[in-house]
Amino acid sequence: MSQGFSIELYFDPALENQVLKAWNVLARRQISTQLIEIESRPHITLFSSPFLDPAKLESVIKSFASKQEPLPLSFSSIGAFPNENNVLFLSPAPTMSLLQFQAQVCEAIKKEGIEIGEEFKADAWIPYCPVAQEVPKTRMAEAFCVLRELKLPVSGYAMDIGLVEFSPVREHFSFGLGNTIDT
Repeated sequence: MSQGFSIELYFDPALENQVLKAWNVLARRQISTQLIEIESRPHITLFSSPFLDPAKLESVIKSFASKQEPLPLSFSSIGAFPNENNVLFLSPAPTMSLLQFQAQVCEAIKKEGIEIGEEFKADAWIPYCPVAQEVPKTRMAEAFCVLRELKLPVSGYAMDIGLVEFSPVREHFSFGLGNTIDT
């Protein structure tokens, strides 16, 4: 049973490996294995919805991606959403190019008649890369200490955009930014 769909921004291999290193350290310490278990991939969620028709968005996202360039990213801080999911994340510097990119994605899918939820509207969206989910409250401080050992900032590029269904994560499609070659 699908819990929903997300349009995600993926990183270059070096940046992806830096995030995976954090996932693996937290898993080895038995703090959180959730992202590994659901077969996620390091990402920033640009949009999410409980209901989507992937076929309806494939050409829209492909066209959008072809007009973009790889996007510089720098994860410079650690944060948390202290709710029932207890998510820990790396926070990218909210550059104008990242904020505009996300707003343009939402504008493109809005033209397809898809409603944009409040948390994905331009003035409310918080860009983040999850590194742990469902962290026990009693281990949050320890998890922060582990993440502080990462030498921030970690920088690289967003290289691909894709649509996934979750959970577990199943990719429907992804396209390289600026890549007009069919994949």
